[in-house]
Formats: sequence, C-alpha cells, structure tokens
Amino acid sequence: MTEPIRVLIVDDHPVFRDGLAALLDPLEGITVTGRVADGAQAVAATVSVPADQRPHVVIMDIQMPVLNGIEATRRIVQATPEVGVLVVTMGEDDATVFSAVRAGARGYLLKGAGQDEVVRAIGTVHAGGVVFGASLAARVTRAFAAPDNPRAAAFPQLTDREREVLDLIAAGRTNAQIAAELFLSGKTVRNNVSTILSKLQAGDRANVIIRARDAGFGHPS
Repeated sequence: MTEPIRVLIVDDHPVFRDGLAALLDPLEGITVTGRVADGAQAVAATVSVPADQRPHVVIMDIQMPVLNGIEATRRIVQATPEVGVLVVTMGEDDATVFSAVRAGARGYLLKGAGQDEVVRAIGTVHAGGVVFGASLAARVTRAFAAPDNPRAAAFPQLTDREREVLDLIAAGRTNAQIAAELFLSGKTVRNNVSTILSKLQAGDRANVIIRARDAGFGHPS
C-alpha cells in the first residue's frame, strides 16, 4: 500500500490552520502530522525529527511571528531538501512570490484555493513538481520566459541575495522597507548593505545607487 503523504500545516491563524487540517486529514492518501503557528516551529517540526516522521510536504504561510515563511522555507530546504514546501498565503505581489521561489518553495497558492486545487498541489509538490495557482501561473511563466536580463552580468561578485538588496537600494528603498519587502530582519539588511558597499568598493550609499542604476538595477526587469 502506498504510504500517505505526510503534511505539516504552518499558519499563525488557528481558524485557517485547523480548518485546512479538517479538510485534508480525512482524505485518503494524506495525513496531517502537525499544525504549528510560526516559522521557527515549522523548522523544528521538520528538521529536528527522525526522517521517517518528517513531513513530505510543508504547507507554509508567509507573514508569521518569530520567523516568517520565506526564511523558514529557506532553512527547511537547505537542511532537508527532500521536503517540499507549498506556500499557501494571502500575498500575491511579485516580490513575495519570487522571494518564496528563490527560498526553495515548489508551489504557491493563494488562500481561498479550493480543496481539489490544494490536494493536487500537495501531490505535485510531493512528486517533485512545481505548481502555482491559476492567477499566478501566467505571471511566473512570463518572468522566466523573458529575455535574459543584461544586469545579470553586472557585479558578479555579489550573491543572489545581495543583488536583490542592491535592486531595492537602487529603487530608493530604505533599509526598513527592504527588510519588509524581502522578509528579512533589519540586522540582516544592514549586513547585506555593508557587504555590498565593501564588495563594490563604494564610499557611500549614493555612489552605490548611481552605479546600480547605470547597470539597470532599480527598474522593472
């Protein structure tokens, strides 16, 4: 007999968390192994348990206390790459969607998706596939099908995360705004900014902005 797909539900709203569990747990082929309220608990419930008890799929919200879903996804994927993360959240802006994808999420649905859509997505993610809700799929496809961005060759010494931060610096965002947009702590953003200044041998933030804008950063891709 095929082993049921073990699912961990991560959401700080108990009504949604418990409601989703009530929908999924009775279904054949799926078993809800846990329900937790923040990203730190999600990491612990995935990484710190024996492999035979580990969830196959983590259903992850984004905006949560203690540790947000983007960073929780990144930690889970890095430590247990066999676990699939399916984001189910309210946020549908491009920055949130692509931050989740970069963190390693294999699926992204909006809250309000029907039971059938959620069940199909769980199966797809468990099988190693990638799935996006209907309202997001076209945008994601266009983004990945777009011609190579010439700015990708600029500043090769920067990491992908530092490029994200640089793009927002060039767009005029403050550190606080960057932290909110990328779901990072203020300290992490400050460290990234400091590293960018050092790597680019820039004297100050204004110099970085000028150079980044000349390279195409700070504008829609």
